[in-house]
Amino acid sequence: MPLQVELVSPDGILFEGEARTVIARTLEGGDIAFLPGHVPFLGALATYPVRVLMQEGGNRTIAASRGFISVNGDKVTVLSDTALVAEDIDVARAEADLLAAEELLRADAEDERAAADKRWAEVRLDVARGTDRVA
Repeated sequence: MPLQVELVSPDGILFEGEARTVIARTLEGGDIAFLPGHVPFLGALATYPVRVLMQEGGNRTIAASRGFISVNGDKVTVLSDTALVAEDIDVARAEADLLAAEELLRADAEDERAAADKRWAEVRLDVARGTDRVA
């Protein structure tokens, strides 16, 4: 039986479908993969791509910034503060945001907001380009 996956942001439902596996990064335990039959789970999402391995093959990757992931039975729900699918990511803006954040961090390496902005820009670029450079 496949997982029923729903990814929701304040803008609405970004993804709904069946999957073999969902991979996300949580603040508590790093990367975690969910398969059908997973025990109930609730965790806080890190700013990182959420990868959905589709039931019929292929993958869907969504840039997610903070939020929660819940697993109940074979239903996985991702509630993200901000989330974007690859085709909705403005690469030029993400590149500009990355440069601005790096400039702020050069001036103050302890600037938590700039570090979070840098992370979000990196995740957007990773998803838009289909790369796996985000650590």
